[in-house]
Amino acid sequence: MSRFWKIALIVVAVVVVAAVGFRLLHKPAPAGTASTQAASKNKGGKGGKDEPPPVPVTVVPVVKQNVPVYLTALGTVQALNTVAVNPQVGGQLLSLHFSEGQPVKKGQLLAQIDPRTYQAAYDQAVARQRQDQALAATAKSNLTRSQDLAAKGYISKQDLDTLRNTAAQYEAAVAADAANVRDTQVQLNYTRVLSPIDGLAGIRAVDPGNVVTTSSAIVTLTQLHPINVMFTLPEQNLDMVRSAAAKEGAALQVTALDRTDAHPIASGGVLKVIDNQIDTSTGTFRLKSEFPNANNELWPGQFVNVRLLVNTVDGGLVIPAQAVQRGPDGDYVYQVQADSTVKMQAVTVAGEVGDSHVMVGSGLKAGDRVVTEGQFRLKPGSKVNALKPGEVPAAPTAAELEKAKQNAKGGGRRRD
Repeated sequence: MSRFWKIALIVVAVVVVAAVGFRLLHKPAPAGTASTQAASKNKGGKGGKDEPPPVPVTVVPVVKQNVPVYLTALGTVQALNTVAVNPQVGGQLLSLHFSEGQPVKKGQLLAQIDPRTYQAAYDQAVARQRQDQALAATAKSNLTRSQDLAAKGYISKQDLDTLRNTAAQYEAAVAADAANVRDTQVQLNYTRVLSPIDGLAGIRAVDPGNVVTTSSAIVTLTQLHPINVMFTLPEQNLDMVRSAAAKEGAALQVTALDRTDAHPIASGGVLKVIDNQIDTSTGTFRLKSEFPNANNELWPGQFVNVRLLVNTVDGGLVIPAQAVQRGPDGDYVYQVQADSTVKMQAVTVAGEVGDSHVMVGSGLKAGDRVVTEGQFRLKPGSKVNALKPGEVPAAPTAAELEKAKQNAKGGGRRRD
């Protein structure tokens, strides 16, 4: 290699080494170095000039109110009375006198069965009764005349006894005929099938023209006013329910809710019966409630959620449900202190109050302020700007906007 190329290589090597050294000497310091920390401290950490602004949160006070205590369960609507209407005599079904799905009244004609056979039997029974009544009248007249003759000695005592027994025999026959007339009258009346209750007619099970028997179904009637709701509760609630039922002057109030618990579909129900035994297979006991059901809100076979009022707590502490957070050590709330900072306060939830509030058993007192919105931005000691429900933070001033703009420029400036 010539001397020229050796000098050129040495010059290139020197330039490369100089460039690498320059880059190392001018590399920016890491965020965690002492110089960076010092710069951050000088910028305002301890001096408090650039402290983060208070976090806007919604705050409500703990209030005292009378809190109803409910037990909830899944219930089934059951008709007060359900009657499967079957004819009590056989024969050809001539006509039906109800509309499917429409209400019927007690005693209303539902169906007509061919009455001719039963009418003939009734007429025969009446005729036989009249015949025996005539024979009884003759026997009685003969006995009366014979008693007058017997006093004069014209008729023997034996003949008189025979006449007396004959009169008694016909009187008994007349009584038997009267019973037979009543029986055939009942059979004839059974050809008119009447409604035994006020209720709602279902779908008919037979059409006119068919021959029906006593095992043939015609229609099923259900009584909807009032109506029952059956439900079960765990056995550990038995003493509470029995004590409440014994203490209250009136029956315990029951409300039926829709399947999503969104709103009541029937109110005004009362607890009627607490079953006399516990189901050992499920550990539950049955209860029966009754609703007026004036507007047919409830329907037989319908599933509903049942809410039973068993007690009312006087002066319970109530807060919105969204204020309660769940942590590894249990439930807690962010409580706003006098210096507008927050702390994590452990609480116990004693029960639900409606759809949006809960009753606090311990951890708070009336008047304490708790955060209901904005908790995700908080930590213990955070400074907050307490707002009322529905209130929004005030718009930033021009000075605050200018300061934020300057901070943004300073934070985004590139290092040389």
